[in-house]
Amino acid sequence: MPNTRWIEDNKPSVKFPLWTRANIGEVLPEPPSPLGWDLVWETGTLLGWRDCGVNRLGTPPEEVSEIRPEVSGLFGGYGFLNASAFRVFGERAPGMTAQEIDEAYFGDHPDVPPFVPEDWHVSPSATEGIVQWMTWVMTTPDQPELEADRVAAEACRADRPDLTEMSNTELLDLSHALTPTVRTMFEQHINQSAAAPIGSGVIGAVAAAVGDPSLTLKIIGGLGDVDSAAPSFVMWDMSRTVRASVGLVAVFDEGPRGLTAKLRKIEASDDPSFGEVNTDVVGFMAQLQSFIERFGSRGPNEWDIHAHTWETDPDLILAAIDRMRLAPDEDAPSKRLSVREAERKTVVAGVAEAIAGDPEAHGQFLAAVHSASLFLPGRERSKTSIIKVIHEIRMAAWELGARLVAKGGCDEARDICLLFADEIERGLDDPEWAAATVSDRKEHLDHLQQLEPPFLFEGEMPPIETWARRADLTAEAALSGEVIQAVAGSSGVYRGTARVVLDPSDPTVLGPGEILVAPHTDPAWTPLFVAAGAVVVDVGAALSHAVIVSRELGLPCVVSATSATKRIADGTEIEVNGDLGTVTLV
Repeated sequence: MPNTRWIEDNKPSVKFPLWTRANIGEVLPEPPSPLGWDLVWETGTLLGWRDCGVNRLGTPPEEVSEIRPEVSGLFGGYGFLNASAFRVFGERAPGMTAQEIDEAYFGDHPDVPPFVPEDWHVSPSATEGIVQWMTWVMTTPDQPELEADRVAAEACRADRPDLTEMSNTELLDLSHALTPTVRTMFEQHINQSAAAPIGSGVIGAVAAAVGDPSLTLKIIGGLGDVDSAAPSFVMWDMSRTVRASVGLVAVFDEGPRGLTAKLRKIEASDDPSFGEVNTDVVGFMAQLQSFIERFGSRGPNEWDIHAHTWETDPDLILAAIDRMRLAPDEDAPSKRLSVREAERKTVVAGVAEAIAGDPEAHGQFLAAVHSASLFLPGRERSKTSIIKVIHEIRMAAWELGARLVAKGGCDEARDICLLFADEIERGLDDPEWAAATVSDRKEHLDHLQQLEPPFLFEGEMPPIETWARRADLTAEAALSGEVIQAVAGSSGVYRGTARVVLDPSDPTVLGPGEILVAPHTDPAWTPLFVAAGAVVVDVGAALSHAVIVSRELGLPCVVSATSATKRIADGTEIEVNGDLGTVTLV
């Protein structure tokens, strides 16, 4: 532990004792930074989460604290979700159970403690609130709130002031002023996230009733207009620009590292020897700038303002485009999406015809199809909107960081995020103190990043000294013919070469048509999907990022393939069955 302070851990909860890394491991794969926690999580997302429970989902306000609500929290520096709170919701919601919640988050994990009902879990008023909300989910024709958030988020980016001309106080004020927007938008994000499985659940019941549960994935795939997949479509077009230019191909052939700097040097040069290359580069860089303005907020670990995004490190974009340019034109994601869209329409029509003799079931099915088409893309849209706002907080904070670098208080602009909000002014006034504090906290953050937090715990968190080091973790290698059971995410069957990729910023090992095997995914991984033939992920659930994007891109996908990145040797031939949720070593 450093001599200086770190983010305070949550206290164990007697009322809500079960905590898990499930799902939040995709949102906060690393320990959040002090400034990121202060400006985004402590007073933004957590309170927005509580707002959604109280305002929309029937949660009695006295059940959840107004200060760091028990929906999520930190232990050992890592984010955890409160599975007990979700279990209680499952018990109160008509047609659901705590066991179904467990299955959604944990699958068949062997260490999940049994749910023990308590008297206070029964709440007629909470159930009534949930019923009203679920009725809205199944009947609303559109979502004007969601659209209003999208417009507001895009305005935040379009109206970004010249940060270099602002005073330190103005930059701090701007960062704090955006936190209430994070709170309101996160309320909407939780609303969308909770609503997304409802229509899918009804579709699943109907698909099972007609004798083919695998139809569910076909019905909720190929929806179109999914924001998290949108960057891949634009990157594909940019990859075609590169592929068509001899000059750009030559530049990209030098390797993706430092590619942005190389292209900018050519773009700014009036050296006649560059000739046609310069013209092509200028056009491509205009495409890149447009891409950054639309999607620059996305990136690895994008929920923490300490992390780089596509705007702060455009090489992340170019590395993905470098892989895409090797794929043939027939692998265009728009073509794959068209196939999925056509399949979806055919399957919906077939199921509707099969149950036409039961008017009630027929009506519920069509309502569920409409609900899924609203809330599955809606979940991704709400996430996109809030990430854009968080990015504006990041850019204001990093400008302060650049000024601290100039004073010798840290090494790079993002180091400012290792200070708490109430320390920023002191750090700028006393760069020597800032340098020592940042150094201590960097060392502590590096220590935490080397540890593997427990997947779940009940009651007291095991002491951090007992956690395993990630470098020491091993898994028994899967053998030829072995089947790894995972969770079905996106339909289809594909056989090919497995490529284990641990870092989305280094996709160079993944060739066209190979199967991406990843530890987890977030939007920074999405472009890698375009060149892949299928996707396998260590962790994740039915509505995880990998699943949503795979459905849009027409890729078979399985998630929650525990330790797949350790059990499957790079270069192994495997078969991914996205309908059954299996990975077979061929």
